Parts: sequence; C-alpha cells; structure tokens
Amino acid sequence: MTTIDGANVRKLVIACDAGMGSSAMLAGTVRKQLAAKGVTVEHTPVAQIPADADLVLTHAGLADRARGVAGDIPVVPFQLFLGDPAVTKVVAAIQQGTTVDV
Repeated sequence: MTTIDGANVRKLVIACDAGMGSSAMLAGTVRKQLAAKGVTVEHTPVAQIPADADLVLTHAGLADRARGVAGDIPVVPFQLFLGDPAVTKVVAAIQQGTTVDV
C-alpha cells in the first residue's frame, strides 16, 4: 500500500497503452476535476511516463510496466476508466489536500 499526499501532487499522469481513447477521456475528466487546484494532468503512453510526474494512474493491466518506467513515482492502478474507486479517492485527496492509502 502506498500513501499519497494530495497536497503535494502538482503533476498527475494517466498512462495508457490500449489506444482506445478511454484513458484520454479519463484524463480529460480528471483534468477538469483538478483544474481549480492547479494540477497538471497529462495523458501519455506507459513507456513515456515523464520523470517529473508526482503520481501515475494506469489500468491495472499496465501497472507493472508503469512501475518499471516510473521508478520512485507512485503508480495507482485502476480497473474502470469511469467511476473507479481508486481514481475517485486520489482525486478527492488532491482536491482536499489530504492523504489517501492506495
């Protein structure tokens, strides 16, 4: 389990690989939810996770690959592209400036 401090997240990356557009839609939704907090939300392929990211969200099937690229950056896996509890918890922690265990 990893503890995420929402107050310290300034750049969140949604990493994908499927090319179906679902993760791009998720990135757009999260971008809107975090706009008021000044958090940058980027959508990138798993193999190109930027080193300056504070947090990575990716589908559970890609989590191991993402961890291999992300190094020390926390990777939070999710199952559903819309309405996933892990994504909801992370977004709420960033919005509220609180911590969450994922």
